[in-house]
Amino acid sequence: MSTNTALDRTDERLSDSSGARGVVSSSLRNIRDGDLGFLPVVIGLVIIAVIFQILNPVFLSSVNLVNLTLDSAAVGVIALGIVFVLLVGEIDLSVGSVSGFSAAITAVLFVRHGLNLGLAVLVACLVACAIGLLYGVLLTKFGMPSFVASLSGLLAFLGLQLAILGDQGSINLPFDSALVQFAQLAFLPAPVSYALGAVFAAGFLLARLGVRRRRTRANLSAPPLGVVVGGAVLLLIALEFVFWYLNRARGVGWMLVFFLILVLVANYAITRTKWGRSLLAVGGNREAARRSGINVSFIYWSAFVLTALLASVGGLLSAGRLASANLSSGTGDVNLNAIAAAVIGGTSLFGGRGSAFSALLGTLVISAIANGLTLLNLESSYRFVITGVVLAVAVGIDSLARRSRASHGRA
Repeated sequence: MSTNTALDRTDERLSDSSGARGVVSSSLRNIRDGDLGFLPVVIGLVIIAVIFQILNPVFLSSVNLVNLTLDSAAVGVIALGIVFVLLVGEIDLSVGSVSGFSAAITAVLFVRHGLNLGLAVLVACLVACAIGLLYGVLLTKFGMPSFVASLSGLLAFLGLQLAILGDQGSINLPFDSALVQFAQLAFLPAPVSYALGAVFAAGFLLARLGVRRRRTRANLSAPPLGVVVGGAVLLLIALEFVFWYLNRARGVGWMLVFFLILVLVANYAITRTKWGRSLLAVGGNREAARRSGINVSFIYWSAFVLTALLASVGGLLSAGRLASANLSSGTGDVNLNAIAAAVIGGTSLFGGRGSAFSALLGTLVISAIANGLTLLNLESSYRFVITGVVLAVAVGIDSLARRSRASHGRA
Protein backbone atom coordinates (compact mmCIF):
# COMPACT_ATOMS: atom_id res chain seq x y z
CA MET A 1 0.00 0.00 0.00
CA SER A 2 1.39 3.43 -0.93
CA THR A 3 1.72 6.28 1.57
CA ASN A 4 -0.79 8.43 -0.32
CA THR A 5 -3.36 5.65 -0.28
CA ALA A 6 -2.91 5.14 3.44
CA LEU A 7 -3.35 8.87 4.05
CA ASP A 8 -6.45 8.93 1.88
CA ARG A 9 -7.98 6.07 3.89
CA THR A 10 -7.12 7.81 7.15
CA ASP A 11 -8.75 11.04 5.97
CA GLU A 12 -11.80 9.09 4.86
CA ARG A 13 -12.19 7.42 8.26
CA LEU A 14 -11.80 10.73 10.06
CA SER A 15 -14.35 12.40 7.85
CA ASP A 16 -16.83 9.55 8.37
CA SER A 17 -16.40 9.37 12.13
CA SER A 18 -18.99 12.02 12.97
CA GLY A 19 -22.70 11.41 13.30
CA ALA A 20 -24.81 8.41 12.40
CA ARG A 21 -23.07 8.24 9.03
CA GLY A 22 -19.85 7.38 10.82
CA VAL A 23 -21.51 4.54 12.73
CA VAL A 24 -22.97 3.03 9.56
CA SER A 25 -19.76 3.41 7.56
CA SER A 26 -17.71 1.95 10.43
CA SER A 27 -20.03 -1.06 10.65
CA LEU A 28 -19.87 -1.65 6.90
CA ARG A 29 -16.09 -1.32 6.98
CA ASN A 30 -15.85 -3.88 9.80
CA ILE A 31 -17.94 -6.35 7.79
CA ARG A 32 -15.81 -5.75 4.71
CA ASP A 33 -12.67 -6.34 6.75
CA GLY A 34 -13.94 -9.67 8.04
CA ASP A 35 -15.29 -8.59 11.43
CA LEU A 36 -18.81 -9.98 11.08
CA GLY A 37 -19.68 -9.91 14.78
CA PHE A 38 -22.95 -11.66 15.63
CA LEU A 39 -24.54 -10.95 12.25
CA PRO A 40 -24.30 -14.53 10.85
CA VAL A 41 -25.75 -16.01 14.06
CA VAL A 42 -28.66 -13.57 14.17
CA ILE A 43 -29.45 -14.24 10.51
CA GLY A 44 -29.24 -17.97 11.19
CA LEU A 45 -31.65 -17.71 14.12
CA VAL A 46 -34.16 -15.80 12.02
CA ILE A 47 -33.96 -18.39 9.24
CA ILE A 48 -34.37 -21.26 11.72
CA ALA A 49 -37.38 -19.59 13.36
CA VAL A 50 -39.08 -18.88 10.03
CA ILE A 51 -38.56 -22.41 8.69
CA PHE A 52 -39.78 -24.21 11.80
CA GLN A 53 -42.71 -21.85 12.25
CA ILE A 54 -43.85 -22.59 8.70
CA LEU A 55 -43.47 -26.34 9.26
CA ASN A 56 -45.11 -26.27 12.70
CA PRO A 57 -46.95 -23.17 14.00
CA VAL A 58 -46.39 -24.37 17.58
CA PHE A 59 -42.67 -23.50 17.37
CA LEU A 60 -43.05 -19.80 18.19
CA SER A 61 -45.87 -20.27 20.66
CA SER A 62 -45.27 -18.85 24.12
CA VAL A 63 -45.60 -22.30 25.73
CA ASN A 64 -42.90 -23.80 23.51
CA LEU A 65 -40.58 -20.82 23.88
CA VAL A 66 -40.76 -21.07 27.68
CA ASN A 67 -39.69 -24.71 27.45
CA LEU A 68 -36.99 -23.75 24.94
CA THR A 69 -35.49 -21.13 27.28
CA LEU A 70 -35.39 -23.54 30.22
CA ASP A 71 -33.84 -26.33 28.17
CA SER A 72 -31.25 -23.89 26.83
CA ALA A 73 -30.06 -22.61 30.19
CA ALA A 74 -28.20 -25.72 31.37
CA VAL A 75 -26.30 -26.28 28.12
CA GLY A 76 -25.78 -22.52 27.85
CA VAL A 77 -23.96 -22.41 31.17
CA ILE A 78 -21.63 -25.20 30.02
CA ALA A 79 -21.08 -23.42 26.69
CA LEU A 80 -20.22 -20.23 28.58
CA GLY A 81 -17.41 -22.12 30.28
CA ILE A 82 -16.17 -23.37 26.92
CA VAL A 83 -15.84 -19.74 25.78
CA PHE A 84 -13.17 -19.09 28.42
CA VAL A 85 -10.96 -22.00 27.40
CA LEU A 86 -11.40 -21.28 23.68
CA LEU A 87 -10.31 -17.68 24.23
CA VAL A 88 -6.87 -18.91 25.30
CA GLY A 89 -6.68 -21.17 22.26
CA GLU A 90 -7.29 -24.44 24.13
CA ILE A 91 -10.14 -26.95 24.41
CA ASP A 92 -11.87 -28.98 27.10
CA LEU A 93 -13.50 -32.15 25.79
CA SER A 94 -14.60 -33.36 29.22
CA VAL A 95 -17.23 -30.73 30.13
CA GLY A 96 -20.03 -33.23 29.57
CA SER A 97 -18.42 -35.82 31.83
CA VAL A 98 -17.64 -33.19 34.47
CA SER A 99 -21.26 -32.02 34.42
CA GLY A 100 -22.58 -35.56 34.86
CA PHE A 101 -19.97 -36.34 37.52
CA SER A 102 -20.97 -33.21 39.48
CA ALA A 103 -24.64 -34.15 39.29
CA ALA A 104 -23.81 -37.65 40.55
CA ILE A 105 -21.72 -36.30 43.46
CA THR A 106 -24.50 -33.96 44.51
CA ALA A 107 -27.19 -36.64 44.28
CA VAL A 108 -25.16 -39.21 46.23
CA LEU A 109 -24.26 -36.77 49.01
CA PHE A 110 -27.71 -35.18 49.21
CA VAL A 111 -30.04 -38.18 48.75
CA ARG A 112 -28.05 -41.20 49.90
CA HIS A 113 -25.99 -39.62 52.68
CA GLY A 114 -28.40 -36.89 53.79
CA LEU A 115 -25.91 -34.04 53.45
CA ASN A 116 -27.29 -30.53 53.20
CA LEU A 117 -28.02 -29.65 49.55
CA GLY A 118 -25.93 -26.49 49.69
CA LEU A 119 -22.93 -28.39 51.01
CA ALA A 120 -23.40 -31.14 48.43
CA VAL A 121 -23.43 -28.56 45.65
CA LEU A 122 -20.35 -26.87 47.12
CA VAL A 123 -18.43 -30.16 47.20
CA ALA A 124 -19.33 -30.87 43.57
CA CYS A 125 -18.20 -27.40 42.49
CA LEU A 126 -14.92 -27.68 44.42
CA VAL A 127 -14.20 -31.04 42.79
CA ALA A 128 -14.84 -29.47 39.38
CA CYS A 129 -12.46 -26.60 40.17
CA ALA A 130 -9.80 -29.14 41.13
CA ILE A 131 -10.32 -30.88 37.78
CA GLY A 132 -9.90 -27.62 35.89
CA LEU A 133 -6.77 -26.77 37.86
CA LEU A 134 -5.37 -30.23 37.04
CA TYR A 135 -5.82 -29.57 33.32
CA GLY A 136 -4.09 -26.22 33.66
CA VAL A 137 -1.12 -27.72 35.51
CA LEU A 138 -0.79 -30.57 33.00
CA LEU A 139 -0.67 -27.99 30.20
CA THR A 140 1.68 -25.43 31.74
CA LYS A 141 3.99 -27.66 33.81
CA PHE A 142 4.12 -30.84 31.78
CA GLY A 143 3.29 -29.58 28.30
CA MET A 144 0.41 -32.02 27.87
CA PRO A 145 -1.96 -30.78 25.14
CA SER A 146 -5.37 -29.85 26.51
CA PHE A 147 -6.97 -32.08 23.88
CA VAL A 148 -5.25 -35.15 25.33
CA ALA A 149 -5.69 -34.16 28.99
CA SER A 150 -9.40 -33.43 28.65
CA LEU A 151 -10.02 -36.49 26.49
CA SER A 152 -8.48 -38.57 29.26
CA GLY A 153 -10.69 -36.75 31.74
CA LEU A 154 -13.76 -37.44 29.63
CA LEU A 155 -13.22 -41.16 30.03
CA ALA A 156 -12.00 -41.08 33.63
CA PHE A 157 -14.79 -38.94 35.07
CA LEU A 158 -17.44 -40.83 33.15
CA GLY A 159 -16.11 -43.98 34.82
CA LEU A 160 -16.17 -42.31 38.24
CA GLN A 161 -19.73 -41.18 37.61
CA LEU A 162 -20.79 -44.75 36.89
CA ALA A 163 -18.90 -45.99 39.95
CA ILE A 164 -20.45 -43.63 42.51
CA LEU A 165 -23.98 -44.10 41.13
CA GLY A 166 -23.58 -47.84 41.63
CA ASP A 167 -25.71 -50.66 40.35
CA GLN A 168 -28.90 -48.67 40.76
CA GLY A 169 -27.67 -46.26 38.08
CA SER A 170 -30.12 -43.48 38.91
CA ILE A 171 -30.88 -41.25 41.87
CA ASN A 172 -34.09 -39.25 41.91
CA LEU A 173 -33.92 -35.78 43.43
CA PRO A 174 -36.84 -34.82 45.70
CA PHE A 175 -39.33 -32.58 43.91
CA ASP A 176 -39.51 -30.29 46.92
CA SER A 177 -35.73 -29.73 46.93
CA ALA A 178 -34.47 -26.25 46.10
CA LEU A 179 -32.56 -27.46 43.05
CA VAL A 180 -35.58 -29.07 41.38
CA GLN A 181 -37.85 -26.18 42.34
CA PHE A 182 -35.37 -23.71 40.85
CA ALA A 183 -34.94 -25.63 37.60
CA GLN A 184 -38.57 -26.58 37.01
CA LEU A 185 -41.02 -24.41 38.90
CA ALA A 186 -39.40 -21.08 39.76
CA PHE A 187 -40.72 -18.24 37.58
CA LEU A 188 -40.62 -14.49 38.00
CA PRO A 189 -43.88 -12.65 38.69
CA ALA A 190 -44.84 -10.70 35.58
CA PRO A 191 -44.21 -7.22 37.10
CA VAL A 192 -40.76 -8.34 38.28
CA SER A 193 -39.87 -9.60 34.80
CA TYR A 194 -40.81 -6.26 33.25
CA ALA A 195 -38.76 -4.43 35.86
CA LEU A 196 -35.85 -6.74 35.14
CA GLY A 197 -36.07 -5.90 31.45
CA ALA A 198 -35.85 -2.21 32.32
CA VAL A 199 -32.80 -2.89 34.51
CA PHE A 200 -31.05 -4.76 31.68
CA ALA A 201 -31.78 -1.90 29.25
CA ALA A 202 -30.57 0.69 31.75
CA GLY A 203 -27.38 -1.27 32.31
CA PHE A 204 -26.80 -1.45 28.57
CA LEU A 205 -27.31 2.31 28.30
CA LEU A 206 -24.87 3.07 31.11
CA ALA A 207 -22.26 0.73 29.62
CA ARG A 208 -22.53 2.28 26.17
CA LEU A 209 -22.40 5.80 27.62
CA GLY A 210 -19.23 4.82 29.48
CA VAL A 211 -17.63 3.54 26.27
CA ARG A 212 -18.68 6.70 24.44
CA ARG A 213 -17.23 8.92 27.16
CA ARG A 214 -13.89 7.08 27.17
CA ARG A 215 -13.59 7.20 23.38
CA THR A 216 -14.44 10.90 23.33
CA ARG A 217 -11.79 11.66 25.93
CA ALA A 218 -9.23 9.74 23.87
CA ASN A 219 -10.20 11.73 20.74
CA LEU A 220 -11.50 8.58 19.04
CA SER A 221 -14.65 8.26 16.96
CA ALA A 222 -17.73 7.64 19.09
CA PRO A 223 -21.38 7.01 18.23
CA PRO A 224 -23.72 10.00 18.64
CA LEU A 225 -25.67 10.24 21.88
CA GLY A 226 -28.91 9.77 20.00
CA VAL A 227 -27.72 6.48 18.53
CA VAL A 228 -26.70 5.20 21.98
CA VAL A 229 -30.00 6.17 23.57
CA GLY A 230 -31.96 4.85 20.60
CA GLY A 231 -30.23 1.48 20.88
CA ALA A 232 -31.11 1.26 24.58
CA VAL A 233 -34.73 2.11 23.82
CA LEU A 234 -34.91 -0.56 21.13
CA LEU A 235 -33.41 -3.09 23.54
CA LEU A 236 -35.96 -2.13 26.19
CA ILE A 237 -38.84 -2.57 23.75
CA ALA A 238 -37.49 -5.94 22.59
CA LEU A 239 -36.98 -7.25 26.13
CA GLU A 240 -40.39 -6.11 27.33
CA PHE A 241 -42.05 -7.72 24.30
CA VAL A 242 -40.19 -11.01 24.85
CA PHE A 243 -41.03 -11.06 28.56
CA TRP A 244 -44.66 -10.18 27.84
CA TYR A 245 -44.87 -13.00 25.32
CA LEU A 246 -43.32 -15.53 27.73
CA ASN A 247 -45.69 -14.34 30.47
CA ARG A 248 -48.60 -15.45 28.31
CA ALA A 249 -47.53 -18.97 29.30
CA ARG A 250 -45.63 -19.80 32.50
CA GLY A 251 -43.40 -16.76 32.28
CA VAL A 252 -39.68 -16.08 32.66
CA GLY A 253 -37.87 -18.84 34.52
CA TRP A 254 -35.36 -18.01 37.22
CA MET A 255 -32.97 -20.46 35.56
CA LEU A 256 -33.01 -18.33 32.40
CA VAL A 257 -32.38 -15.18 34.46
CA PHE A 258 -29.50 -16.94 36.21
CA PHE A 259 -27.95 -17.83 32.85
CA LEU A 260 -28.35 -14.26 31.55
CA ILE A 261 -26.70 -12.86 34.68
CA LEU A 262 -23.78 -15.24 34.25
CA VAL A 263 -23.40 -14.08 30.64
CA LEU A 264 -23.37 -10.41 31.70
CA VAL A 265 -20.85 -11.05 34.48
CA ALA A 266 -18.62 -13.03 32.11
CA ASN A 267 -18.86 -10.32 29.48
CA TYR A 268 -17.81 -7.69 32.00
CA ALA A 269 -14.90 -9.85 33.16
CA ILE A 270 -13.67 -10.41 29.59
CA THR A 271 -14.07 -6.86 28.31
CA ARG A 272 -13.59 -4.62 31.36
CA THR A 273 -10.97 -6.25 33.58
CA LYS A 274 -7.23 -6.68 33.37
CA TRP A 275 -7.72 -10.43 33.67
CA GLY A 276 -10.05 -10.45 30.67
CA ARG A 277 -7.61 -8.46 28.54
CA SER A 278 -4.87 -10.86 29.57
CA LEU A 279 -7.10 -13.78 28.56
CA LEU A 280 -7.49 -12.37 25.06
CA ALA A 281 -3.80 -11.50 24.86
CA VAL A 282 -2.70 -15.03 25.74
CA GLY A 283 -5.10 -16.47 23.18
CA GLY A 284 -3.89 -14.05 20.53
CA ASN A 285 -0.16 -14.56 21.04
CA ARG A 286 1.14 -16.48 24.03
CA GLU A 287 4.77 -15.42 23.67
CA ALA A 288 3.91 -11.75 23.22
CA ALA A 289 1.68 -11.92 26.29
CA ARG A 290 4.48 -13.49 28.33
CA ARG A 291 6.96 -10.83 27.26
CA SER A 292 4.51 -8.08 28.21
CA GLY A 293 4.54 -9.32 31.81
CA ILE A 294 1.34 -11.41 31.88
CA ASN A 295 1.37 -14.47 34.13
CA VAL A 296 0.50 -16.89 31.34
CA SER A 297 0.29 -19.95 33.59
CA PHE A 298 -2.23 -18.26 35.88
CA ILE A 299 -4.37 -17.25 32.89
CA TYR A 300 -4.47 -20.84 31.66
CA TRP A 301 -5.26 -22.17 35.13
CA SER A 302 -8.09 -19.68 35.67
CA ALA A 303 -9.59 -20.40 32.24
CA PHE A 304 -9.67 -24.17 32.83
CA VAL A 305 -11.01 -23.76 36.37
CA LEU A 306 -13.86 -21.53 35.18
CA THR A 307 -14.67 -23.94 32.37
CA ALA A 308 -14.89 -26.90 34.76
CA LEU A 309 -16.83 -24.90 37.35
CA LEU A 310 -19.46 -23.79 34.84
CA ALA A 311 -19.66 -27.35 33.51
CA SER A 312 -20.45 -28.44 37.06
CA VAL A 313 -23.11 -25.75 37.47
CA GLY A 314 -24.66 -26.68 34.13
CA GLY A 315 -24.76 -30.33 35.15
CA LEU A 316 -26.51 -29.45 38.40
CA LEU A 317 -29.11 -27.37 36.55
CA SER A 318 -29.69 -30.22 34.10
CA ALA A 319 -30.13 -32.67 36.99
CA GLY A 320 -32.61 -30.31 38.62
CA ARG A 321 -34.49 -29.96 35.34
CA LEU A 322 -34.83 -33.76 35.12
CA ALA A 323 -35.13 -34.25 38.90
CA SER A 324 -32.59 -37.02 38.56
CA ALA A 325 -28.90 -37.88 38.26
CA ASN A 326 -28.34 -41.03 36.25
CA LEU A 327 -25.95 -42.87 33.97
CA SER A 328 -26.89 -40.66 30.99
CA SER A 329 -26.27 -37.36 32.79
CA GLY A 330 -23.69 -35.38 30.85
CA THR A 331 -23.38 -38.05 28.16
CA GLY A 332 -24.83 -38.20 24.68
CA ASP A 333 -24.55 -34.91 22.82
CA VAL A 334 -24.15 -32.64 25.87
CA ASN A 335 -20.41 -32.32 25.38
CA LEU A 336 -20.54 -31.64 21.66
CA ASN A 337 -23.53 -29.30 21.91
CA ALA A 338 -21.76 -27.11 24.46
CA ILE A 339 -18.63 -26.83 22.33
CA ALA A 340 -20.65 -26.34 19.14
CA ALA A 341 -22.73 -23.60 20.78
CA ALA A 342 -19.66 -21.58 21.73
CA VAL A 343 -18.16 -21.90 18.24
CA ILE A 344 -21.43 -21.29 16.37
CA GLY A 345 -21.98 -18.20 18.52
CA GLY A 346 -18.77 -16.68 17.22
CA THR A 347 -15.93 -17.70 19.55
CA SER A 348 -12.88 -18.52 17.48
CA LEU A 349 -11.25 -21.93 17.70
CA PHE A 350 -7.94 -20.19 17.08
CA GLY A 351 -8.08 -18.22 20.34
CA GLY A 352 -7.99 -14.52 21.14
CA ARG A 353 -11.45 -13.65 19.81
CA GLY A 354 -14.88 -14.29 21.23
CA SER A 355 -17.55 -13.07 23.60
CA ALA A 356 -19.68 -14.31 26.46
CA PHE A 357 -22.68 -13.60 24.26
CA SER A 358 -21.38 -16.28 21.89
CA ALA A 359 -22.59 -18.88 24.38
CA LEU A 360 -26.04 -17.28 24.54
CA LEU A 361 -26.57 -17.00 20.78
CA GLY A 362 -24.96 -20.34 19.95
CA THR A 363 -27.05 -22.14 22.55
CA LEU A 364 -30.20 -20.61 21.10
CA VAL A 365 -29.24 -21.94 17.67
CA ILE A 366 -28.50 -25.46 18.96
CA SER A 367 -31.61 -25.58 21.16
CA ALA A 368 -33.87 -24.15 18.45
CA ILE A 369 -32.76 -26.83 15.99
CA ALA A 370 -33.30 -29.63 18.53
CA ASN A 371 -36.66 -28.24 19.63
CA GLY A 372 -37.93 -27.69 16.11
CA LEU A 373 -37.00 -31.18 14.96
CA THR A 374 -38.63 -32.67 18.05
CA LEU A 375 -41.87 -30.86 17.23
CA LEU A 376 -41.69 -32.34 13.74
CA ASN A 377 -41.24 -35.84 15.24
CA LEU A 378 -38.04 -36.38 13.29
CA GLU A 379 -35.33 -38.76 14.41
CA SER A 380 -32.29 -37.50 16.28
CA SER A 381 -30.15 -38.39 13.27
CA TYR A 382 -31.47 -35.29 11.49
CA ARG A 383 -30.51 -33.11 14.44
CA PHE A 384 -26.95 -34.43 14.43
CA VAL A 385 -26.61 -33.86 10.69
CA ILE A 386 -28.07 -30.33 10.76
CA THR A 387 -26.05 -29.34 13.84
CA GLY A 388 -22.90 -30.65 12.18
CA VAL A 389 -23.58 -28.67 9.02
CA VAL A 390 -24.25 -25.48 11.01
CA LEU A 391 -21.04 -26.02 12.98
CA ALA A 392 -19.04 -26.53 9.79
CA VAL A 393 -20.50 -23.35 8.31
CA ALA A 394 -19.70 -21.40 11.49
CA VAL A 395 -16.08 -22.58 11.53
CA GLY A 396 -15.79 -21.86 7.80
CA ILE A 397 -17.05 -18.30 8.31
CA ASP A 398 -14.60 -17.84 11.17
CA SER A 399 -11.71 -19.10 9.05
CA LEU A 400 -12.61 -16.86 6.11
CA ALA A 401 -13.08 -13.85 8.41
CA ARG A 402 -9.71 -14.56 10.03
CA ARG A 403 -8.05 -14.75 6.62
CA SER A 404 -9.76 -11.51 5.57
CA ARG A 405 -8.57 -9.71 8.70
CA ALA A 406 -5.03 -10.99 8.13
CA SER A 407 -5.01 -9.82 4.51
CA HIS A 408 -6.28 -6.37 5.43
CA GLY A 409 -3.69 -6.20 8.16
CA ARG A 410 -0.96 -6.87 5.64
CA ALA A 411 -2.42 -4.36 3.20
